[in-house]
Amino acid sequence: MSIAEGGIPSPNIWHHPKVYEIENRAVDPNGVIEPAMRAIRDWAGATVLDIGCGTGFHLPTFAATAAQVIGVEPHGALADAARRRTQALPNVDVRQGTAQRLPVPDASIDVMHARWAYFFGPGCEPGLAELDRVMRRGGTAFVIDNDGSRSTFGEWFSTSYPKIKAPVVERFWTDRGWHRTPLAMGWRFESRADLEAVVKIEFTPQDAKRILASHQGVEVDYAINLWSRTF
Repeated sequence: MSIAEGGIPSPNIWHHPKVYEIENRAVDPNGVIEPAMRAIRDWAGATVLDIGCGTGFHLPTFAATAAQVIGVEPHGALADAARRRTQALPNVDVRQGTAQRLPVPDASIDVMHARWAYFFGPGCEPGLAELDRVMRRGGTAFVIDNDGSRSTFGEWFSTSYPKIKAPVVERFWTDRGWHRTPLAMGWRFESRADLEAVVKIEFTPQDAKRILASHQGVEVDYAINLWSRTF
């Protein structure tokens, strides 16, 4: 297994890619995120960069209308999986690399997408500097992250990760000129077993036990922030 220099380990998909695939399928069952992104900046005909693309789950969606899609992933095995997933899509290229050292030329990207990957607020400044380098003038970058200030999942997240404070994260982005679009999406799983498996890769065993004891069913209301900036 090869890891790009500077790659920051992900506690979920790096170790549990099959369970993370279940999570990806359960996220946003009513399709809230993509229309919100398109309302800010559509990627039709654009060059799209997906940072932390993992196994390439979102690459085909972008490829359907984009001119070119570049997925960047530090984890070699995940990057290989993304290549297999998109091998029939001629406008998709998956490259191994990191947000801090993107394998793309200067001023070459129209739309950047990062979903629960690297850009979590304080500490991601090297990646933001790379965005300044690679984004074309008029291009738009999107970062999707948890909103720990509201929703059932937000309460789970803020309680389990108390060092990540929603006001601090919000101030970090707004101070740097990013715009916040709050969204309510959700998780909807096909089975209770799937929900339990995903909760167990997202939280410590103790927190997962508490969460699962307190929540019934296969759906969870889940708030996120869609951060965007036009360069």
